[in-house]
Amino acid sequence: MLEKKHHEYREKVRAFAVEKIEPVAQDIDIEQRFPDEHLKPLADVGLLSFLIPEKYGGMPVDTISYSIAVEEISRVCGSTGITIAAHNSLGTFPILAFGTEDQKKKYLPRAAAGELIAFGLTEPDAGSDAGGTRAMAVRKDDHWLVNGSKCWITSATVAFATIAVAKTTEDPNDKRITSFVFEKGWDGYSVGKKENKLGLRGSDTAFLHFDDLKVPHENMLGKEGEGFKQALITLDGGRISIGAMAVGLAQGALDYALKYAAERVQFGKPIAHNQAVQHKLSDMATEIEAARLMIYDCSRRKDAGEKFTQHSAMCKLFASEVGRRAAEKALDILGGIGYYTLPYPVERIWRDVKLCEIGEGTSEIQRLVIAREMLKSLK
Repeated sequence: MLEKKHHEYREKVRAFAVEKIEPVAQDIDIEQRFPDEHLKPLADVGLLSFLIPEKYGGMPVDTISYSIAVEEISRVCGSTGITIAAHNSLGTFPILAFGTEDQKKKYLPRAAAGELIAFGLTEPDAGSDAGGTRAMAVRKDDHWLVNGSKCWITSATVAFATIAVAKTTEDPNDKRITSFVFEKGWDGYSVGKKENKLGLRGSDTAFLHFDDLKVPHENMLGKEGEGFKQALITLDGGRISIGAMAVGLAQGALDYALKYAAERVQFGKPIAHNQAVQHKLSDMATEIEAARLMIYDCSRRKDAGEKFTQHSAMCKLFASEVGRRAAEKALDILGGIGYYTLPYPVERIWRDVKLCEIGEGTSEIQRLVIAREMLKSLK
């Protein structure tokens, strides 16, 4: 499935991750600090412009390469992995897929240069049920007037723009929503406090508030009322990257568990010689490889133009649960030292990977998507 270029790309990204990201991964987690200093280096090697065509300043790659990159970055730092995934899959993709040429020229070069774009779908009363969106956009003569809030938005504080959805009708029976591009500097656009999270603490997450936010008509993304459809298409691709993130975190857990098991001596021999430990390591490695292959297969389907909604839900569901199980097994193998922050950051991986079962559709939602797609095939 992988070509020579994919193996070479993996080595390139892995070298970057080990040199630039891994040395500070633990510090940014402990300090809950967003690593602004990483944005330019990430942009310089193309990790913020995977999807952006060269004419807009991007360094586009195929989806398998994108998945490999998210995997390798997440292997050393989940916070950076999710920042990259959200910016590319949720931030730049909607503009590329649904935006006008003017919108692409205005926003994509900035995104490729290292300025982040956020994605605002979730609200306090609209999580899995996007039809519960309460943010409202009212059409005026030369603009839209937007009021409402979005919650748990990745890169909210640092992003220069946000793709967000709002209702454009006051009819309570009309659940249609519309997408817009909002800019951070506009009057009425404000960012809440940075959230104190269980994991991914180096990733920037906060509420966004819109208070009589004036949005030019030309900043509507696509057609009025098509925001939900756009969000579903966007999330189909985003789930591949969340799956890749989970695989990377799982691989990091396995790497640490394997190293520790080979070095830790109890009862006169390394614990890696114990059958119980070997079984855990074997199960981890097998499940990770299976999840990885699912990610790559779904990536191939996307690049081939095949329908991949069911497969993206499947690989995100499986990979995220594999990631959690791998982190738990690694903690079991390391025992007491695994519970502490240093020298093995397995507890950080365990905290980070849980988000993969929640973000971009919970595991329960993925199961509903998979079943829905299977039932469609019977019609």
